Amino acid sequence: MNEVSTAAELLVQDPRPRLADLLAATGNGDRDAFAVFYRHTSHRVFGLALSMMRNPATAEDVAQEVYIQVWSLAGRYDPGMSSPMGWLMMLTHRRVVDRIRADRAAAGRESVFGLVQSGRSHDVVSETVEQHLDEQAVRRCLHTLTALQRESIVLAYYGGLTYLQVSERLQTPLATVKARIREGLKRLAAGLTESGTA
Repeated sequence: MNEVSTAAELLVQDPRPRLADLLAATGNGDRDAFAVFYRHTSHRVFGLALSMMRNPATAEDVAQEVYIQVWSLAGRYDPGMSSPMGWLMMLTHRRVVDRIRADRAAAGRESVFGLVQSGRSHDVVSETVEQHLDEQAVRRCLHTLTALQRESIVLAYYGGLTYLQVSERLQTPLATVKARIREGLKRLAAGLTESGTA
């Protein structure tokens, strides 16, 4: 098969063409090869994006961005470095990570902008001291929890993990993790109330 086979030629030769051949044809500007490549792989790209982002609309956006990359980078794909699917999953993973970082940075910028633009006069030193005292009180109260409650709460609220991710990390049933966190938060609230922080 010559290197410039079209998608139509690939499909005549094999109704399920090799992804590497489709990528090579896509790299040569064959839109039909790109469409066939997309049909054969898009469910995997969307599935990975959805499992990482947990938001169907965002996963669709990420998948679209991945295929824009595929169209522009297909000519550089090297079959000696990875399989077509491995390459595609790597592009998807990187795009998701980039999106998560961008979303977090945007949220941080919005927070800072909101604080700067709020127009509220305040005593920065006083607020900093109060925040520091609150953090110390929370740390003291965390030490009153059981080790399992503390670990679950720290992973969820300070580590930014979902309950499911905490469950997987601790190799503990999800219901148990939820119960630990619920009980731990009750004890924290009671401890903070007693210390006069809450």
